[in-house]
Amino acid sequence: MKRLVPKQWINAYHFFLAYLGAFWYRFPSKKLVIIGITGTKGKSTTAELVGAMLTEAGYRVALASTIRFAIGERSERNLFKMTMPGRFFLQRFLRAAIDEGVTHAVIEMTSEGARQFRHKGIEMNALIFTNLAPEHLESHGGMENYVAAKLSLAQSLVRSSKRPRIMVANVDDAYGEAFLNIDVDVKAPFSLQDAEPYQVDDRGVRFMWRGELFTMPLPGVFNLKNALAALTLGEALGIPRGHMKKALEHIPPILGRAERVEKNQPFSVIVDYAHTPDSLRALYETYRMHRIIGVLGATGGGRDTWKRREMGKLVEEFCDVAILTNEDPYDEDPRHIIEEVAKGFTTKHPHIVLDRRAAIASGLKEAKKGDAVLITGKGTDPYIMGPSGSKEIWSDKGVAEEELKKLGYT
Repeated sequence: MKRLVPKQWINAYHFFLAYLGAFWYRFPSKKLVIIGITGTKGKSTTAELVGAMLTEAGYRVALASTIRFAIGERSERNLFKMTMPGRFFLQRFLRAAIDEGVTHAVIEMTSEGARQFRHKGIEMNALIFTNLAPEHLESHGGMENYVAAKLSLAQSLVRSSKRPRIMVANVDDAYGEAFLNIDVDVKAPFSLQDAEPYQVDDRGVRFMWRGELFTMPLPGVFNLKNALAALTLGEALGIPRGHMKKALEHIPPILGRAERVEKNQPFSVIVDYAHTPDSLRALYETYRMHRIIGVLGATGGGRDTWKRREMGKLVEEFCDVAILTNEDPYDEDPRHIIEEVAKGFTTKHPHIVLDRRAAIASGLKEAKKGDAVLITGKGTDPYIMGPSGSKEIWSDKGVAEEELKKLGYT
């Protein structure tokens, strides 16, 4: 079907709307320290860590992410199923933050949001780049366009009137240098080498940074990388190291990000957003010392079909029991999506359970003492998206708790 409205008209519409929102709410970003966070993985967790460090240092903080919107102590779930809502949302959010005495705002920024110019009219003091891996390739028209959308956020930092402008980038990533090669005042690279020696397991991390021992009760190497991103930004902002250390030591669980479900059961139950092959591998490697029961969503309908077989390969490689289920089919046949994932299996036979609640229940019933049930793909997503815009209210964690209760765990 041919596009009825030319693409350049659509772009102009979004561009105009972004600046109209900034004008309408009196350019609130000019009165705040704005920290943007972009990348394929780890954005939400890094945002939480940065927010915790700033709060520990005595600042009043606002946070806008895939998980939640928070102004000071007030917080509400992000129910939009998009990280950067349009229609003036971010500008209105920042104005409300100023009205409530906020000094610093941490904003998770996505390529989809950048493509619709939702970052325009937001003047940043700093940008953190976590990593880049293939994602949203069909909507962007390929990896090159995806990278360009991310780099447009870095160029937005270059054009900011704020001083100093700080670029924090992961140099272990192939695209890290591209983000550091922009014209800003402070370039702050970080690498896993900064944390050596380090220890990670499924309960937390211990590492040395700037000659001092740090601990954090979030699991896996992926969370160590997130911590390094936040620490490097904090150092560039001049946050005292003691405040940053205390913030990491006392960070609460990040909702939907390797989040434990605890009902006194003798096995681990983890809910995680992992929806790319890289993030799924990182999660599975963190729990590989356990017998893994994987409850895998079908990666969503109508997009990123390339990764379905790759996800299946990973489930076969790491999981002792594999349960494939529905996730967000939109207008695509959910069984077809799951069968595409199943094509990644060559030796094992996955269980296909279309109903997501039944799939979670099946995984929990299968679990024995010491096992790890990893429920992936949704995290804190509030809905299962179906055909013609339909949606079912959903919570992986809530369903897991209900099914554990049925099994007698309280």
